[in-house]
Amino acid sequence: MTVQELFYSTYGYQPPGAWSAPGRANLIGEHTDYTGGFVMPFALDFRARIAANPRSDQLIRAVTPDITVQEIQLDHVHLGEPTGFLGYLAGAAWVLHNEYGVDHGWDFALQSDIPIGAGLSSSAAITCAVILAVSEIADLNLSQIQIALTAQQVEHRVIGTPCGIMDQLASMLGEKNQILFIDTSDFSHEQVPWNGDSHDLTILITNTKSPHVLADGQYATKRALCEQATEIINVEQLRDATLADLNRHQGQLSPDQQSCARHVITENARVLETKKLLLNDQLPLIGPLLTASHESLRDDFKVTVSQVDLAVDTALSNGALGARMIGGGFGGCTLALVKKVDAEVISARIATAFRNHDYKAPESFVASPAAGAQRDS
Repeated sequence: MTVQELFYSTYGYQPPGAWSAPGRANLIGEHTDYTGGFVMPFALDFRARIAANPRSDQLIRAVTPDITVQEIQLDHVHLGEPTGFLGYLAGAAWVLHNEYGVDHGWDFALQSDIPIGAGLSSSAAITCAVILAVSEIADLNLSQIQIALTAQQVEHRVIGTPCGIMDQLASMLGEKNQILFIDTSDFSHEQVPWNGDSHDLTILITNTKSPHVLADGQYATKRALCEQATEIINVEQLRDATLADLNRHQGQLSPDQQSCARHVITENARVLETKKLLLNDQLPLIGPLLTASHESLRDDFKVTVSQVDLAVDTALSNGALGARMIGGGFGGCTLALVKKVDAEVISARIATAFRNHDYKAPESFVASPAAGAQRDS
């Protein structure tokens, strides 16, 4: 059943169209997007699909293939309400109402094949798809960056996650066979070619099935530590700080503030080096940078968990050129740069390692950069 068929079977009339937006994986540049830094995400072939139609009242209704219709009045939406998938759809409608005067309710249908809670930005995909749909139906003519910024506001003002802008920009701006380089201080961006085929290399992503929850305060705590360090070091954004600045203010920074800032400073340098290598078609050389990113996230930023570390370590010990966790941390997915011929073996070795540790069975898949948000019909 397509999302339009789901819409029709639920509400009894045809929607004016269907829109979709992809999840994302981040090649490198973690916890740098809310500090004005550099990131290099790419869109995935998993997508959230939306069918939508405006209503004459202020009721918002939404349905998925697995969940019957849920509804809420537009003026009842606020921080923390509603929860679940309805929070993203109703939250998008509420932000559009407040920011752009879209003063009515909506009927929505949602289909998504993006793994939930895996750190692959299922929420950004949903909100971007909804806002793209509403922008076209309501003739708002929002730009791709405006849609991304509006989707970010849903996370901040309704869901309660103080996320950066990377996920939403990747979902909107992704292109096939391109890694998206973003300077999050001004949203300037560049498409960087991904030549995996010419090097017989691919990206292996493993969903570790470990808990991945960002709205419970852990993500916000890390962001606060970065903001505190920014103020103590006395720079406009943490991306402007250097390791020399960090050493100079060592006595004023708490150990947690110092280690979080060190991760951000070194991660930005790794992103810039990765971009340079890819532009020079030296893709195999980015492997050590990916691994160094993971070590920094594990030791300085302290956002990995045992399942994530096991997946990374197993990939590296079985031939991966580099590996790291992706997403906000505290669970979720890993990414490994592997030879195409090794992908299946490494995936199996990770599964065996998880079984030996009595962890949930992971799911692995190969990935390559895909297209961003679009109208499908």
